[in-house]
Amino acid sequence: LFTEDELNSNSDAIRKLNAEYSAIHHLDGIDISISAVAALAGAAIDLLLVGIPQKGPDGLTAGSLSNYVRAYFEKKFPSEEMEKLANSKESKVSFDAQDNRHTTEYVQGLSAYYHRLLSLGHDPLLGFVVGVFDILTGRMTTIDKAGKIVSQVMENYADRKESDIFAALAKQVIHFKSDITTSMGLPAPLMGLFNLLQFGSIGEEEQTIEIVQGMYYEGYDFIHFCSLSIPVMITEVIVRLGYALKRIKEGNSIKDSLPLSTNRENHPKLATMLFIAHAGATAANAGKIYFTKNPMSINYPQWVAFAKYSYSQLKWAVINKPEAKNAYVLGKINEELQGVINSTNAM
Repeated sequence: LFTEDELNSNSDAIRKLNAEYSAIHHLDGIDISISAVAALAGAAIDLLLVGIPQKGPDGLTAGSLSNYVRAYFEKKFPSEEMEKLANSKESKVSFDAQDNRHTTEYVQGLSAYYHRLLSLGHDPLLGFVVGVFDILTGRMTTIDKAGKIVSQVMENYADRKESDIFAALAKQVIHFKSDITTSMGLPAPLMGLFNLLQFGSIGEEEQTIEIVQGMYYEGYDFIHFCSLSIPVMITEVIVRLGYALKRIKEGNSIKDSLPLSTNRENHPKLATMLFIAHAGATAANAGKIYFTKNPMSINYPQWVAFAKYSYSQLKWAVINKPEAKNAYVLGKINEELQGVINSTNAM
């Protein structure tokens, strides 16, 4: 049907369409610079302002930003008021046993220091599911120091049950509030699940994941997690703001430039820029961990963000991009074909 010249011409046309699609997603120098600035800003804030929690005579301290965040929480939730709230019936929950005197099944490591880390009801995320379930059923669900999951009915705390899910949810929130500024506060989100990872060795002492329990004891809690989230958010904001300003400068409308979504059809470069920025910030944090030899240096929210964008970037490169490129090329060919058909019909 086609001559050799026509076949070569068709191949050239398809190559040009593929290159055209790749150009849409190709990062230029400004895009890379935005990502690099965001990564450096996040890393600098983490290193210089967040710091590493340390227990001293004045309580728990870290970098100036971290101290400011902790002071804000302490002002917002004064210890005197929280102690009164903790002693009130409204905050009493079935999963708050501080030792094994009130349990029917022994929970290894359960103590005043570690009960919030071991009890999943105290997890700032899981608590809204597991904690509410425990309140409704009068149970306590734990993952002990050895990684064993225990869910048991707390007979001594039978008066702390709620039959209504909304009452249970309200009690869960109140209990969170009463615990947030205690000396051993709420753990970082999902931190208790690390107790399941009872393998490998970490550091010179060849510890397993029990090192996470030591981190919690030293002050790696929910408030510190909030402090660590700030440089991650700043990295995110710098990339999205820089992306939007560049789009507007290129002639796009403000509405089309708003970087609220990482959908690659609407914002073809944004997800890749975010991946590069968070990869850079994570690499800086890895260097911090390496040189300090201190697990308290880990920026947990930053690694979570990096894992999220790494997954989406890998999925895009391996699965979605080839499919999207083929759809783009076929769409252009169909448009040209339809144009030929329309012009023929008009004759």
